[in-house]
Formats: sequence, structure tokens, C-alpha cells
Amino acid sequence: MSARNILVINCGSSSIKFALVNEAQSSFPLQGLAERLGSPEAVIHFENAAGKESLSVPDADHQAALAQILPRVEEAAGGHLDGIGHRVVHGGEKFFASTLLNGDTLAGIEANIQLAPLHNPANLSGIHAAMNLFPELPQVGVFDTAFHQSMPEHAYRYAVPDLLYKEYGVRRYGFHGTSHRYVSKRAAELAGLPVENSSWLVAHLGNGCSTCAVVNGESRDTSMGLTPLEGLVMGTRSGDVDPSLHNFLHNTLGWELSKIDAMLNKESGLKGLSGLSNDMRTLTEARQAGHPGATLAFEVFCYRLAKSLAAMGCALEQLDGLVFTGGIGENSAVVRERTLAHLKLLGFKVDAEANARCTRGVAGEIQAAGSPRILVVPTNEERQIALDTLALLDA
Repeated sequence: MSARNILVINCGSSSIKFALVNEAQSSFPLQGLAERLGSPEAVIHFENAAGKESLSVPDADHQAALAQILPRVEEAAGGHLDGIGHRVVHGGEKFFASTLLNGDTLAGIEANIQLAPLHNPANLSGIHAAMNLFPELPQVGVFDTAFHQSMPEHAYRYAVPDLLYKEYGVRRYGFHGTSHRYVSKRAAELAGLPVENSSWLVAHLGNGCSTCAVVNGESRDTSMGLTPLEGLVMGTRSGDVDPSLHNFLHNTLGWELSKIDAMLNKESGLKGLSGLSNDMRTLTEARQAGHPGATLAFEVFCYRLAKSLAAMGCALEQLDGLVFTGGIGENSAVVRERTLAHLKLLGFKVDAEANARCTRGVAGEIQAAGSPRILVVPTNEERQIALDTLALLDA
């Protein structure tokens, strides 16, 4: 039996990350990123063994971009594409594991749009486009929330009237589950520990950010909640705020709920604090140049991250290490250094030279002597989604 090919699609609000995963190859035969979708600068970047190529697609939406991407994927797969795995952000109470996509599951994803208004519509756009182009292929939804279904009730319940949970599913779900699952397993492998007897603090840091406590390969707590807005400071999301902020803004400024929600999701976080950008690379450069907004955003981001990691420690009985992953976690040595400076009470100390080496996909340990283990582990959500897709095809 020849090695199978799975296309993995990860649709964000203005981007599509995609990869062709061959189960027998460590590298991807084709991968790429469509970014700035919906704008005149929309572009698709393709990468394979022969090199890189970019295709300008002005004003393209998800459907138009995928119409350019999918035929190239089929060609790279030699006409033998076995399935498509889709990252889906929110599964609500309905989805506890990855699942084959059909009319019922699509309706379930659509019903959860109110829980992930930035992402579930984009996920559905990718699913519908792929189904239209490849109606004969099995397609699988892999949910960010599924990994966190192992959280105990005392970690996922809110202190609100019981009716809201039992009738409407109001609880903490958590996100980035595919990444937290992959990197915690990889961390155990790198440390020479059995996954089923290991405990990790994990920080997934990108435009969206979350922390997680992983015990024996299972999530025990995480920083995101009912929606991806809860928890850390992120690129454009506020993270935790006083719940009465909504009431204050409505009474003081006359803002409607939709305006407040848009502000907290799209105009806050690093972007709102700095008044400059949601990109940590831009803010790091501006901070070095003395930009006060960039400096404030950086400091708040790192402090709130450290505070969350310390809180996640409540879910652990032992600590085998702290793992950084995601675009910021894997590449920003200064964010790691500043965050760890706030965690000295837990004994964390960073080795400056090792920390500087671990960027651009380089995994490794960055702790100084006498410190608990600190690892930088590049995430690989695409391969994890492909593995889940293959498992369902086998079943």
C-alpha cells in the first residue's frame, strides 16, 4: 500500500495555512500561506522542494484563494489525494473528538459560530470550498476544543447559574488543543520521558495565545474559555477584562454589545495597547527604539503570560518543564526571557545563549543550571491534523 496524502487546511479570519502531508515523509511535499485575504494585497505563497513562489490574488476571499490552492495540491500529490483535514476552532458541547464532515457536522459547526465569530465562519468557508472542488474525498474536522475535554469540571465550569451550563453549554472549552497536544507529546519525547507520566506547562503564543497544563498527555486546564477571547493578551484580543466593562462602556459611551465585542476581539491586545501593531516583531523593533506604546504592550503581554503560567501550575502535581511554541513562542527570545524573569519564584532561570539559538524552527532546552526544564518546541498542527484524519479513515 502506497503512502497516503492528506491535505490540511487551516483557515483564519484573513488567512489560509495549508500543507500536503504524506504519511511517509517528514517534510511536506507542498505547503503555503494565503494572507491578507479580502484586501488588495492578498497573496498566496507556495513552497516545495523546488523552491518558493508567490501568487498575487487581489481582493480574493477564502473561496477564491482555495480555488487557486487546491489544484496545485492535487498535482503535488500525483493525483492521489486521500483526504482533507480541516482545523475547526470551536466544537462546543457537540464535538469531543475529530469527526468526519457531513451535513450534520457542518450544521453543528455553524451553530457554534457565536462562540468563535472570528474563526468558525472562515473554517466553514474552507470546508465548503474543498467539498465543492473534491466532493468525492472524505473530509475531517479537527477541533481546537477537543483536547481540552479532559479538563475536570472544577476547571471548566463558570460560577454562574447552573441552568446556563445545562441548557446552553456555557462553560470553558479552551482552544489551540491540537498544538498543545502535539508539543506536549514532543516535549516528553525530547526529554526522554513517557508521555503518560509527564507534566508540562505550555505557552502557545501567536496572534492568538493560550497556556495549558498538560498531565500525562491530557489537558487539565487552559487559559481560553467559552470563546478564544478569554485569557492572555493577544494580537488583537484583549484577553481577560472585568466582565462589567461591557456595562460600563454601554452606560458611559452608549456602545452597543456588537461594538464592544468587535473592539475586544479586533482592536485590543497588542494592537490596542501599542497603538501601533499586533505583530510582536514590529513591536520589538519599536520598543528597542523607545516607542512607549510598544514598550507597554510588550511588558503587559509578558507579565500576563507569566501570571497565567503560574496559575496553570495549580493543575500539576509535578513539573517536568515549561514549553514555548507558536510564532512568538518559537521565535522571540526577548519575550521568553522577560516572561521567565517574572517566574523566578518557580525557579525558572534562562540561559541567554541557548535562548538566542532557539529561533526559526530550532528546538531545544534553554534553561540555566539549577532551573526546571524550559523547552522551545516548534508546533506542527498540520501533521497532528493529518494523523487524526488518517485515524478516522482507518476506522
